[in-house]
Amino acid sequence: MDKYGLIGYPLGHSFSISYFNQKFHDEGINAVYENFEIPEIDALNEVLDSNPNLKGLNVTIPYKEKVMQYLDTISPEARAIGAVNVIRVTHEGSKIKLKGYNSDVIGFTKSIEPMLDKKWHKKALILGTGGASKAVDFGLRNLGLETVFVSRYERPGTIQYEKIRPEDIKEYNVIVNCTPLGMYPKTEECPQLPYEAMDSHTILYDLIYNPDETLFMKRGAQYGAQTKNGLEMLLLQAFASWDFWHEK
Repeated sequence: MDKYGLIGYPLGHSFSISYFNQKFHDEGINAVYENFEIPEIDALNEVLDSNPNLKGLNVTIPYKEKVMQYLDTISPEARAIGAVNVIRVTHEGSKIKLKGYNSDVIGFTKSIEPMLDKKWHKKALILGTGGASKAVDFGLRNLGLETVFVSRYERPGTIQYEKIRPEDIKEYNVIVNCTPLGMYPKTEECPQLPYEAMDSHTILYDLIYNPDETLFMKRGAQYGAQTKNGLEMLLLQAFASWDFWHEK
């Protein structure tokens, strides 16, 4: 039986395990998907050694960047993004070969593109600086938008939340939350922004999908902002993961 799985830490509720095991059941695929909760990235070797029938992995926080040093090859897109969230595992004799891809960028780009109007949407704020935010940045720039990262900390090439003014919200009217703020169970939290400056031309896209509507989305919607959560992106990137694992 083929095996697929997810590496990350911690792994609480995982969309991938329920999605893929349901897919295998529904489509009569002789495979299983497991969660591999590893406290350090170097435990990846143990996962590979103890699962000889492993064909592919998804990668979640905090390992999307750290995992790259373990890979034999990396797709040009994933290398440009600087983060990997899909690994194809192949066996060549006694050797294990690992190839890294990024399906986040595919899922995100396909999901947000229908919301964008070139007339209004030219600049975007990306909240957070982790692996997912890099894929979001790559996707938005591919769609022709200028981007700026927002961080709590002073970092090169970022602005801080407390420095964002109402006029910035008018100019950077596509805002993507790549932070865990607002994720269940801490649903009463949201990024600190001047929400009152938002209007019907503002797009708030949240990578979180649990809850369905985060406080970030709710507060923007009060002022007419268009909102979307990360569930469709998750589905689209799961489809892309499967394609990468079975690339000819």
